Amino acid sequence: MAHLDGILAAYAEANKGYEESGIPIGAVIVDRSGKILGMGHNQRIQKSSPTLHAEIAALEDAGRQRTEVYRTATLYTTLSPCSMCTGAILLYKIPRVVIGENVNFKGDEDLLRARGVEVTVVNNQDCKELMRRFIEERPEEWNEDIGEAA
Repeated sequence: MAHLDGILAAYAEANKGYEESGIPIGAVIVDRSGKILGMGHNQRIQKSSPTLHAEIAALEDAGRQRTEVYRTATLYTTLSPCSMCTGAILLYKIPRVVIGENVNFKGDEDLLRARGVEVTVVNNQDCKELMRRFIEERPEEWNEDIGEAA
């Protein structure tokens, strides 16, 4: 799967979240053949969950996988992964992460790189604009999502 296709699939998930009045971040996990294993969007607000970020939702949707599946997969996410999602990427040894944008929020990309993960930021304008709009419209919910005081 080309980077653009993966980001477009993640962006579609982010839009679902926005339409559900949630936080518009989406993610997909793709195996080495290009097949989508799992997809998801941030559902912290919708499900009143402290941990259901997009990357975690995509892992949940993928279900239980063999170790070698994760170790050859690529995770596409519309926004730079936070510490929690970075931890999940490292735990399952996902070797490649493609990020739609890191202007509105820069997560733990440096930690991912330091641990050998190939990180690509594509600076997708649609991802930037959707996140910018959400942060402007609902700053309190955004700050809650990233663990910041209002």
